[in-house]
Amino acid sequence: MSNKAVLFDMDGTLIDSEVLHFETLAAAVESFGYAVPDGYAERVTGRTIGDCHALLAEMIGFAPPLDDFVARKYALYIERARVLRMREGAQAVLGLVRSSGAAMAIVSNSDRILADANLTAVDLQTPGLVSVTRNDVRSGKPHPEPYLRAAWLLGVEPAACIVVEDSAPGASAGLAAGMTVIGWPEPHRPDIVFPVGTINADPHDLVATLRPLLSSSFETVSVSRIA
Repeated sequence: MSNKAVLFDMDGTLIDSEVLHFETLAAAVESFGYAVPDGYAERVTGRTIGDCHALLAEMIGFAPPLDDFVARKYALYIERARVLRMREGAQAVLGLVRSSGAAMAIVSNSDRILADANLTAVDLQTPGLVSVTRNDVRSGKPHPEPYLRAAWLLGVEPAACIVVEDSAPGASAGLAAGMTVIGWPEPHRPDIVFPVGTINADPHDLVATLRPLLSSSFETVSVSRIA
């Protein structure tokens, strides 16, 4: 059993799916006769569907029940999920993790039905893959439970886990779990502000940040953290 693990967020981190998430969310909102408000997209990155629904209610008085909204949004998403591709640079990162011998898991704030559609679309849904979704925990990110569950499933101590995230809520979850956290924002999201303690990775080159963490003890690696 590996004594280290890398725990990857899914949407926007490994899979280029954030645009599809927002497009299908906006289409669902419009199908109920509303319009997504300005500034909404920036506030929901990394959040659960329940959080997205609550924010719509707060910002525009969105009235349709959560269950109806989820059903409409998910149907649209699954219909289009086959177009998804891996994020640029993600394959190289996965290759590095595999060659290092570290364990790996996917930890997502999406529900299981969407996570499985994503992973299948990009051929990551393989036997033995450990994945944790919103349906597998009581509390989603930014609560640490999803990452702690992944560590438990892998049999790796939280302190020996490296989290890779593209969102502030996800990074907060990893830090709260007592893990080393790398912030890997998508290139078009310079607005993302990660919490203090997050390691800042080049949006175009995660390998350069992850490699020394995998080859050395966490205590001796020199990295640039966000102050």
